[in-house]
Amino acid sequence: MTLQEYDYARESPSKLAASCLLLALIMKNLGGWTPTLEYYSGYCSQDLHPLVKRLNFLLTYQPRDKLKAVRTKYSHRVFFEVAKVTPMDMLKLEEKLKSC
Repeated sequence: MTLQEYDYARESPSKLAASCLLLALIMKNLGGWTPTLEYYSGYCSQDLHPLVKRLNFLLTYQPRDKLKAVRTKYSHRVFFEVAKVTPMDMLKLEEKLKSC
């Protein structure tokens, strides 16, 4: 979804990927940012928090009429319907990020 948003073009791809992974881990209650993830990604959890919040906010956007191909593609069961996942409440996300 970030490919359709110009605001994310300035982010490094590795930081964007790490932030997406952290958000997914939190959303699925699979834990947080581990020392192993920090070592191999090069990012500590606190470096990713602002981008994780922006990514969660991006999930709240309603699809635009002209830019719905990505959302439609990832709403299919082949891709585990990840586009249909509801975003986290920002307060709950804040709490979980503090514990990471």
